[in-house]
Amino acid sequence: MIGAMKPERPKPDRPTLIADTAIALIAERGLRGLTHRAVDEAAGLPTGSTSNLARTRAALLELAITRIAELEAPEAPEAPEAPTPLPPGQPRELLTELTSTALHQALTTGRTLTIARFELALEATRRPELRAVYDKLGAGFLDFAAALLAGCGSAAPDADARRLVRWCDGVLFNSAVGSGSEHPPGREELRAEVARYLGALLAVGH
Repeated sequence: MIGAMKPERPKPDRPTLIADTAIALIAERGLRGLTHRAVDEAAGLPTGSTSNLARTRAALLELAITRIAELEAPEAPEAPEAPTPLPPGQPRELLTELTSTALHQALTTGRTLTIARFELALEATRRPELRAVYDKLGAGFLDFAAALLAGCGSAAPDADARRLVRWCDGVLFNSAVGSGSEHPPGREELRAEVARYLGALLAVGH
């Protein structure tokens, strides 16, 4: 029945379509496979559409980095939500759930974003202008983690946030593109590992 049909999702605007296509190409082909023409073809856009939006390769890479940050940001629709303030008596449980959920999403539905982000991180080591953009956009994640860790009683939430982000990046690299990529951890395994790490991170006397 027509009335039972699901409404179609609105088509993304052209800048979003170009950015999403660039991300998909980076994950599929690597940075060598990312060209303005390749994005036009993959997105089904007229030739020159991508170059009109991002004139240079650096601009195209910056567009992709910015889009990844939008999609992975804590306030994004796909991201797990954290109540503010944290519920008394269970902040660590909440942080465990949020972190394990985010890691699981990054290794499953968000795997393309994860792989593209690692490709762009490597490129940023050779392009100072991209390094600045990459680091600036990543600062928001540290602030979010520090706020949650403060609610868990961390005596040094900013330092602990850096430690937590480093640990998460290690899990993602190993499980998405490293030696553990053939057998990435499932949701329950991730939850147990996160709980174990937070227990050590927030140990009394830290």
